[in-house]
Amino acid sequence: MERRVIILILDSLGVGTMEDVEEYHPEDLGANTFCHIIDSIPSINIPNMEKLGINNILNHPALTKKEGPLASYGKLNPMHPGADSFEGHNEIMGTKPKKTYRAPFIDNLQHVKRALEVERFKVTIPKQELPYLLVNDRVIVADNIETDYGQIYNVTGPLDEISYEEVLEIGKCVRQNVKVNRVIALGGENVTSEQLQKVVERRDDGLVGVNSPKSNVYKQGYQVRHLGFGISPENQLPMIAVNAGLDVSLIGKMQDVIYCKGASKFPGVDTEQVMKDIISEMDHIKHGLIAATVQETDLAGHAQNPKRYANRIELVDYYLTSLLNKMTDQDLLIMSADHGNDPTIGHNQHTREKTFLLAYQKKAKSAFLDERKTLSDIAATGADFLQLNKPENGTSFLSLMSKP
Repeated sequence: MERRVIILILDSLGVGTMEDVEEYHPEDLGANTFCHIIDSIPSINIPNMEKLGINNILNHPALTKKEGPLASYGKLNPMHPGADSFEGHNEIMGTKPKKTYRAPFIDNLQHVKRALEVERFKVTIPKQELPYLLVNDRVIVADNIETDYGQIYNVTGPLDEISYEEVLEIGKCVRQNVKVNRVIALGGENVTSEQLQKVVERRDDGLVGVNSPKSNVYKQGYQVRHLGFGISPENQLPMIAVNAGLDVSLIGKMQDVIYCKGASKFPGVDTEQVMKDIISEMDHIKHGLIAATVQETDLAGHAQNPKRYANRIELVDYYLTSLLNKMTDQDLLIMSADHGNDPTIGHNQHTREKTFLLAYQKKAKSAFLDERKTLSDIAATGADFLQLNKPENGTSFLSLMSKP
């Protein structure tokens, strides 16, 4: 029997702080992204999400609470520490978060230099006062200066001068020799190695790295691969589905952060395009997985712009009409988020929050899915519905969804 799972992640749309927030990020105390957006924009118009049952989770006076919502509903607790999109998405797809450590790249610079030299790469340190590695006279290995302290190292290359495959090989060597959360191998066209070196900066907290927006690396021919610590794509829902012969589409930011050989990929940040791609893929994929991320919600959080945030949620809701109408009796829609990004909390970073959970089947009655321990329950439920092997992490809630 043909079945289809549609996973829709609204990046950063948290629903209240986790119990351990004071331990991880006390600045997030009191955060509640979704409710505070509605506080700021009480006229928000999200009728489809209301019908599905979002206010059975939020309990916000500006929205309608349904006695019989269309979807089953609950909350999810991120298992990964902090509030990270990459870790969050990989947890959603069934990875059990591993313990990483934080350290500025300077702490690992000499070790990584020796490891690269063993692999016969040429490695120099052009500026002792601004320490980073220059590999094969082209590729810069340094801190990621756009994220939290000591979490991510970037491997940045000018793709007119060096192939992305070689940048990725350098990135994989770095990944094998450090235990930080992530190594990002990225590159773009129409930039030179000299340009990249000119925009290496020292942040106020001491991190040294390429200022990626200034470098123009994103503007033309951009390629990227996120290399996570302890992540096995073979044990995640998309690869399990592909290996079982099912079709898989990854849309928007989802295809940036989830590696799945054999999946169809639809890059894009624009919310309208992401939603149109989901609806279009429903015409092509009859048995398998469609997984998408709306990223502009997260960007609105970083910009501390609740009006923009509300507008993006409204746009998702508008396209939910078409999505829900296209669903068959053999479809399962799961909607959630990966963490929070409260635009009213007083800083512009991710907030450690629980996420909402809506799960809809046309022939299933609504059920309370409780507050669950990990985002991986999404992947476990998707695998259960598609009758696939279990992912590494998570517990299916499919049996809790009431049948008529």
